[in-house]
Amino acid sequence: MRYAMLFVSAILLNACANPSAPAEKTPTPTAAAPTAEKKGPQCYSGDESKFFDVGQKASVSGILVECTPTSDGKAAQWNKSKS
Repeated sequence: MRYAMLFVSAILLNACANPSAPAEKTPTPTAAAPTAEKKGPQCYSGDESKFFDVGQKASVSGILVECTPTSDGKAAQWNKSKS
């Protein structure tokens, strides 16, 4: 009896999940949306509550640091500034 109840409930759930009538398609916009300019990697400074681009210098917790890219170029990190 349990298996029959499970079988019937599975059929009902499947019927609800797969409606026979196709859903209405949403209209596609005719004008292309403007694409945002992709920025490169950035470093975040909690002291100043903002992001810094690669190459910029800042003082984090009183230490002069520079935002440098990681070896793969996909991210950036703070490193102690040499100057």
